[in-house]
Amino acid sequence: MTRTVAREIAVHMVFELGFGDRSARQLLEEELTPENFALIGAEEQLYADFPDEVQEQYIRTLVTGVFDHGPELDDYISRHAVGWSFARIPRVAAAIMRVAMYEMLYMPDIPNAAAINEAVEIAKGYETPEVVSFINGILGTFARSEFPESDQ
Repeated sequence: MTRTVAREIAVHMVFELGFGDRSARQLLEEELTPENFALIGAEEQLYADFPDEVQEQYIRTLVTGVFDHGPELDDYISRHAVGWSFARIPRVAAAIMRVAMYEMLYMPDIPNAAAINEAVEIAKGYETPEVVSFINGILGTFARSEFPESDQ
């Protein structure tokens, strides 16, 4: 499993956190299991292989980090989504942006440009071109305003 696949699985789990009242820990205990991957993997190629130790930890870090910093990440999205109310943003788009923003803020080993590019590529599989452009714009503006000294 690649980091790209692990990131997309983390986006799925972050999206799922938006429904119900499970904590990130509960969701990961229930969903991030070899048995669950075997069940889902029969129909969804993304889940065909259970992550190795490194990728499993990466998924756990993203899901728990986004859960723990949810209000902060949503505030960033709201501030940079000029002319859009947060409620109007598709839930998948919000999950994608939360993961990318978490990576930019809290995972310094991941370049901002890589986090943005990965988010845009994931979005292409789930959203319309207009929403993909919206995600790209929000994340680009976020990176420029929060990390003005870094190379994009």
